Amino acid sequence: MASPQSLSVVAWHLLCPLVAGCLLTACSAVGPAYQPPTLAQEAPAAFKEDGPWRTAAPAQVDERTPWWRLFGDAELDGLVAQANLANQTLRQAEAQYRQAQALVQGAAAAYYPTVGASVSDTRGRSRVAGVSTLGDSHAWSLQASWEPDLWGRVRRNVEAASDSAQGSAADLAAARLNVQAAVVNAYVQLRLADAQGALYARTLAGYRKALELTQAQYRAGVALRSDVALAANSLHAAEAQAVDVDLSRRQLEHALAVLLGQAPARFSLPPWPADRAPGLALPVPQPGMPSQLLERRPDIAGAERRMAAANAQIGLAQSAYFPDIVLGAGGGFAGAGLGAWTRAMDAVWSLGLSLTASLLDGGARDARLAQARAAYDGAAAGYRQTVLAAFQEVEDNLAALRQLADEAAAQQGAVAAAETAAQVLLAQYRGGTTNYTAVITAQALALTAQRAALQIRGRQYAASVALVKALGGGWGAQDLPGMARQTRWAPDAAR
Repeated sequence: MASPQSLSVVAWHLLCPLVAGCLLTACSAVGPAYQPPTLAQEAPAAFKEDGPWRTAAPAQVDERTPWWRLFGDAELDGLVAQANLANQTLRQAEAQYRQAQALVQGAAAAYYPTVGASVSDTRGRSRVAGVSTLGDSHAWSLQASWEPDLWGRVRRNVEAASDSAQGSAADLAAARLNVQAAVVNAYVQLRLADAQGALYARTLAGYRKALELTQAQYRAGVALRSDVALAANSLHAAEAQAVDVDLSRRQLEHALAVLLGQAPARFSLPPWPADRAPGLALPVPQPGMPSQLLERRPDIAGAERRMAAANAQIGLAQSAYFPDIVLGAGGGFAGAGLGAWTRAMDAVWSLGLSLTASLLDGGARDARLAQARAAYDGAAAGYRQTVLAAFQEVEDNLAALRQLADEAAAQQGAVAAAETAAQVLLAQYRGGTTNYTAVITAQALALTAQRAALQIRGRQYAASVALVKALGGGWGAQDLPGMARQTRWAPDAAR
């Protein structure tokens, strides 16, 4: 009879060629090779709404200069820094990214063999042929198993998990950009509310003087009681509007607190002095080429990574058509008494190979493959829709900035004319050459024009923030983990 040692040698010589063949075969994986998408035909040569309409040098938005600093406000810089650290939406996105990273590690663990150990120590009584025996039994062993990745199942699973993790990293970058834009928008609108508050403070002071004038003229008999009522109406209406502006400011302050990860009761932002508001620069970023947008936007990068993950899932579904091969080995000692843990005669071992394959499954594998292909087509359509929406956002905000600049210039003319008319008519009313209705109308027009100018300014700020956000805020696809040395979105052939 052959010894255990000779049997192990024979088994090893049989398994070595098989293992080597597995390693050589594992150089390729089933499923389609992923081709990064391009929109070479869809991407225009330039943005339609861009052009030589800027009166100053356009602001540069890149990773070297945090984009919110273009507004030139140190207090805003500090608020964005706080939001980057304490915003709960960002913490949630960061936790989701860490979860995706853990899934990659879990998928990659299938590359390696699994090793287990077992130890047993039993004492029992047995009865054989009428003889009762009390004895001990001791055993320990190590077991190892490994499934060679013949068809690329593990690789496709790791590839899908890695692509999904990169998509999660892009989602984290998009969430960070959204939070930063929300902080800047809330802060800018709050400062514009300060400017409106200063406007109403000046207006109310003028209306009070006008009311005092009409009351004095009424007592002198040179003004009607209706003039006093009109002056009082203008004052109280403006006071009500000032309260509404203050309400908007309070709500913006509450929104800022939540963005900073704080309770609104614990956060306050003092109003600006009247001579400073709005006091913010208005950056107009250079959009660059439309094709560059594909590498700047984190949502586009995330959509592309989900497309890559869906492609890997096709290969994973195709690998189910091939059999599973598992190599196993075990060894240890077993016998009666503690000496069995070390005696060579009590050594036990095993080497084996198992092959399992599904012959009939009622079309389940076909259905999973069709589902994976449909998911890829959906991801590809989602990617292209994300790109087209990005183009639209840039065009919309370029057009808004250009048109609002013209609107702001025209509105400033309206403000100047309305203020002049109000001053002239008030002087004429003092001289008794016009009625108070004309004064009230002129004052209302001046207030409306000034408030409209501030609203246009607010829309300009909102469009500027939206354009920076649409351009990716200085982010780039090379910032994704593992993407720095890859070239993406180059023109490719039809898939």
